[in-house]
Amino acid sequence: MPTETNHQDLIQKYNVAAPRYTSYPTMPYWDTDSFDQQSWKQSVKFSFDESKTDGISVYIHLPFCESLCTYCGCNTRITKNHDVEEPYINAVVREWGMYKQIMGESPVIREIHLGGGTPTFFSAQNLHLLIDGILDGTQLHAKAEFSFEAHPGNTTTDHLQTLYDLGFRRLSLGIQDFDARVQFIINRHQTFEQVQFVTEEARRIGYTSINYDLIYGLPLQTFVGLANTMHLISELMPDRIAFYSYAHVPWLKPGQRRFTEEHLPNTHDKCKLYEIGRSLLKAYGYMEIGMDHFALPGDDLLIAEHEGRLHRNFMGYTNQHTKLLIGLGVSSISDSGYAYAQNIKVVEDYLQKVNAGELPVFKGHLSTGEDRIIRQQILDVMCRGEAHWDSRQMRFDYFLPALTRLKLLADDGFIKLNTSRLVVTPLGKAFLRNICMALDARLWRAIPSSQQFSTTV
Repeated sequence: MPTETNHQDLIQKYNVAAPRYTSYPTMPYWDTDSFDQQSWKQSVKFSFDESKTDGISVYIHLPFCESLCTYCGCNTRITKNHDVEEPYINAVVREWGMYKQIMGESPVIREIHLGGGTPTFFSAQNLHLLIDGILDGTQLHAKAEFSFEAHPGNTTTDHLQTLYDLGFRRLSLGIQDFDARVQFIINRHQTFEQVQFVTEEARRIGYTSINYDLIYGLPLQTFVGLANTMHLISELMPDRIAFYSYAHVPWLKPGQRRFTEEHLPNTHDKCKLYEIGRSLLKAYGYMEIGMDHFALPGDDLLIAEHEGRLHRNFMGYTNQHTKLLIGLGVSSISDSGYAYAQNIKVVEDYLQKVNAGELPVFKGHLSTGEDRIIRQQILDVMCRGEAHWDSRQMRFDYFLPALTRLKLLADDGFIKLNTSRLVVTPLGKAFLRNICMALDARLWRAIPSSQQFSTTV
């Protein structure tokens, strides 16, 4: 068992810039020069034909927000003009029509997730039009699950009832912290009463899963303030909690320049914030899942983890594992299992492209055989806390350097390692990104000269 001093030494040693591994290769290492739209379309068709009955996932990015949350790393468009809603929805439905043409048959929908931005920026009526357009000419999988992200400050009973009637049963509320000073500096305002109202209304209507997003390491965040936030959370007991590390990347997100590093907790204090939050969540009865996620006993994510079915993609952890994920809307990322593709990031350019009848993809990556092996190993680490390899995989060039890096992690107690397997230890659960990084062949072949990722702590 490591002492507090040793634990802090390990944090200092491994607090490096690292990807969050929602994909492999990570986006900065996509081979965009080899990518072309025709190959992407072929990969979509091939993936669809391979897994027709399993169903597909659909992610829809709704980028609009009325105000900028300065901590946010998402692709957003800030506006109070709600006239943008209908043209955007029409474009998303047109884009979906292009994908249905590529697939050639009626797709089976297994998962729909509305992300953003702020999906509840859109009126309930317009969200109804959007989902009607997506479901038109499709079939629903017997285990289909629909979910959406919402702002507690603008989510109405009409939103909740309309989406429930369309089949949505999962709701995620962005909270981050209830401390008034923190909310002011990150420009994210919602009261406990607003969160309570949305939570209780959703439960009254019949939603079966409610998630709260919380963040540790925010500017001006204190130990007492975070403990108070957790206490308030315990009065409502959402089914799931995502407890994320704040990613400070002002070179990518200029809104984060509203505050400086002086406003942020240092590495030691940020780690303590995590430990306070984690210990309180466990005291309230939540169980840890993978990285950053907690759930109450009986939750589907926990069951999926115990049964070895937990999956991770661009939407985070899910108990739905589909081979084909289609991302619709500005900046959305799609995954065919054989390739990735990302849409144009600017709303006006996206609308122009789609309305001209063109797929709005602007870059992507065609996966190699090695990529697919490493991707599975990283998925296994993130979702199952272990990874395997066989003699065929050991012949790839990436393997011996990766094994050398893994041995160093084993020496520090993060994993148990033998000739064909690694298993993450309880200590290693806090260092999953570092373990995945050891397997990341593309990163080690081209270590960036400037920081591209947030640090692990």
